[in-house]
Amino acid sequence: MAQFYIGVDRKARRCYGFDEIALVPGRFTINPDEVDTSWKIDDKKYRVPILAAAMDGVVDVKFAIAMGKLGGLAVLNLEGVQTRYENPHDVLEQIANATADEATGLVQNIYLEPIKEKLISKRIEEIKGSKVPCVVSAIPQRAEKFGVIAQAAGADIFVVQSTVTTVKHLSKLYKALDFYKFCKSMKIPVITSITRKVRNIFQ
Repeated sequence: MAQFYIGVDRKARRCYGFDEIALVPGRFTINPDEVDTSWKIDDKKYRVPILAAAMDGVVDVKFAIAMGKLGGLAVLNLEGVQTRYENPHDVLEQIANATADEATGLVQNIYLEPIKEKLISKRIEEIKGSKVPCVVSAIPQRAEKFGVIAQAAGADIFVVQSTVTTVKHLSKLYKALDFYKFCKSMKIPVITSITRKVRNIFQ
């Protein structure tokens, strides 16, 4: 897998989506019990090369713990219901039991509740308390603030969550995230989507 420099002494590896990979028959087969699916992020090794999506409908604290015990990683969204509500399970139950007509309005109102920074630390500590890796995410606008909190609480990996990520984002309305400075300031691995143009700039 190709590696690219994203700063001084920092490398990133190219990752692939399902639509970028085609499986073709090989010349031999391997005993499944002898296959090694492990992979590394920084200097830490994980048994299963899977990151569960940072979505409220996918990852909560219990799922992150279960996934971690199986050897995979589940990304907890620091801007979802887990950090807005003390009892997020009750909120998710409301959504699950809502009718189609009620669901949209309910979801819109649920996310009006402000994010509580103390819950960021609490959720991370709950995951780490089960002796499994903790991976969390935030959008670029909140990455610097939440990254500091997450790192202090014991998170192992921080994901900058965005549809399209570039080295520089221009805006007069708010301060844009400087990825280079952010990665340099963090003592834990930072994952983000980086286009080939961005990699070339970092090189």
